[in-house]
Amino acid sequence: LRLPTPAGLARASTASPRFRRIIAERSFLRRFRALHPPPLLGLAIDKGGFHPAEEHHPSAPLARALADAADFSYSFVPKPDKAWLTPWYLRDVRDRRILLECSCRFDIDPVFTNLAVCDPLSRRYVLLPPIPEEMTVQQERLVEFAPMLVPIGEEEEETSFRVICTPRYKSKLVMFVFSSITGQWCIAASPSWSSLGIVEPPCNGLSHFNYVRGCFYWPALWKDKLLMLDTRLMEFSIVNILTGYHVQLINQPGQSVCMSTIVDGTEGALEMFTLVGSYSYATFHLYHTTQQNNGESPKEWQLKNVIALPPQCHYFAVGATERFLFLRCIRIAQWDDNAHGLLPEDNEFDLFSLDVKTSELKKVCRAKHYYPPNLVHSYFGFPPSLSKPSL
Repeated sequence: LRLPTPAGLARASTASPRFRRIIAERSFLRRFRALHPPPLLGLAIDKGGFHPAEEHHPSAPLARALADAADFSYSFVPKPDKAWLTPWYLRDVRDRRILLECSCRFDIDPVFTNLAVCDPLSRRYVLLPPIPEEMTVQQERLVEFAPMLVPIGEEEEETSFRVICTPRYKSKLVMFVFSSITGQWCIAASPSWSSLGIVEPPCNGLSHFNYVRGCFYWPALWKDKLLMLDTRLMEFSIVNILTGYHVQLINQPGQSVCMSTIVDGTEGALEMFTLVGSYSYATFHLYHTTQQNNGESPKEWQLKNVIALPPQCHYFAVGATERFLFLRCIRIAQWDDNAHGLLPEDNEFDLFSLDVKTSELKKVCRAKHYYPPNLVHSYFGFPPSLSKPSL
């Protein structure tokens, strides 16, 4: 348990069969993971494959071992035998599991799609049944459909999992939940937008979410509030973010608020990184704020730190875990002002991680750009010799 790194534990597991049996036990691995958070092994892009941490990154040796042992093409997951369906592509990553989607190539309007959960290391998978038609028949047209994986609870078996789907309609939001234990879907909530005290979001944004301590947050729906889903209570609610310092932040002259991302604070507080910058001058800063409860007054956001990002680059917040914020970086020499994106002849960009506790910025890998820009998901785990089949 006192070994400082997963790599040291992997070497110890090869010393003798007895060591291997002890280290492979679920109870031991849970104790070890509680003391040593799993390392970042790479980043997965929904339609762009898996990118292991590169040589300069401290996790590079473990990332290479994972990339060699796992199948991130998902070729082992059988696809429905229909020519008009796309290949499996990634929608979410959680606890070393991957949520896959297979949709119609020609669909213009949102529809309910085929879903699967897999472990690319053990090559095990579960094909989810379709959501029952009687649950999906609604009087309104579907506006948006977003699936996500729910992290394993402390008391849950590691082989179990849950998937939440949040179809959005003009007047309401519905939550479907699939449990691997029952093998069935159920409706967990169906609040109207008016019951949440808001109007329908002005644009799509359910695919962009963050998970922090049992709650999902959607920061891209409105500029002044967040949609929150508490997975313990299975309830939606609204969090006001236009309080305290955020009132000043959103009104800064000459600067654009690009994206806000919820993260887990160092002392259990809810914290946020807001990317603010100027595309004209290629200068960007991250404003690190924390939500403080001042007595009986509502929780207000206060400034904790301002981080200046390396200049001559355009940055985009592309994801977060409880410990890291991830940024897509495009150098100014690659930028096309007319298209507001990469030059056609240069379709690669860098992906960086920012440690929430230390504010340390590290390059993780380089990846190809796809249009429209794809979502980025972090993959944390242990070396293949320590990983147990998760399905």
